[in-house]
Amino acid sequence: MPSKTLRGGITGTDFALPDVNATPMPSLAAPGVIVNGEHAAGFGDIREDLSYPDVRSFRRKFGLLIPATNTSMEHELWSIVFNNFRPDSLEGVGLHTTNVVTPRPKLESEEDLLEYKRQFLNGLDAALEQALLAQPEFLIMGMSLEHILTGIDAIRASMAEVESRTDIHWATWHDAISAALKCFRAKRIGLITPFDRLGNENATRMFEDLGYDVVASVGFSCANALHIAHVPDWAKEKAILELLATPENKLDAVVQCGTNMSIIDVVERLEPRLGIPVLGINAVTFWYALRESGLTAALNGAGRLYREF
Repeated sequence: MPSKTLRGGITGTDFALPDVNATPMPSLAAPGVIVNGEHAAGFGDIREDLSYPDVRSFRRKFGLLIPATNTSMEHELWSIVFNNFRPDSLEGVGLHTTNVVTPRPKLESEEDLLEYKRQFLNGLDAALEQALLAQPEFLIMGMSLEHILTGIDAIRASMAEVESRTDIHWATWHDAISAALKCFRAKRIGLITPFDRLGNENATRMFEDLGYDVVASVGFSCANALHIAHVPDWAKEKAILELLATPENKLDAVVQCGTNMSIIDVVERLEPRLGIPVLGINAVTFWYALRESGLTAALNGAGRLYREF
């Protein structure tokens, strides 16, 4: 597939953006437009020497890979699109979502977590193959890899292997959150996650590897990946207000991990009250994908990060 070179809006590095609208698009079988099975004489032609973009995803077509149990991330990303559905912002931005099959989402023990890790990493090949069928221009990893992998080196090594299977550029959580925290010059952070003790230890390790001081962490110890989506917003707010963003902790930012734990509405309510950013994984990773791929408009409904950077 032909491509054009784009300079990343965040990384400043050049990468290939596939030309998914290269001529002829759409290609038509002979005899072209038909009526009652016969060539529609006088209708005119959809010219093969011109390029007609995807009617819904004409500005950017993103491929999103998420665990099959995830009911939150796609919803949050579409809510950002539709809250900013204007010609000067996200009209023409589309998402093509592919599930990574994870048939045993139990997370009650360390053995369960290892099995979930095996399922997800082994299922990535098939999911990526499916995602590429829609010819996305940019890919988004919709998974908190720090939940199942220990340390930034292991995370980057796993992603490097995945990225080697395609020439398409990726947005990942570890790159996105580091870029977002740098925007706010944040160093002291508090983590809120759906993870248990081991998951929170892994998350803390990743952020410390990235150079951040994890002052405090709260995990909801969800015993099933599907159930993460059912943690109520009031509990997230209570955890942030009473356990993380306290005067004693003196945080520069609150960071949320776990793509199936929706927090976008909580962010909108709490950021004005706290005076520090609350950075949720789904919104931050999508922000990175948008900015890196050249979409720079200030956006509403997803926190300070979208409005200010």
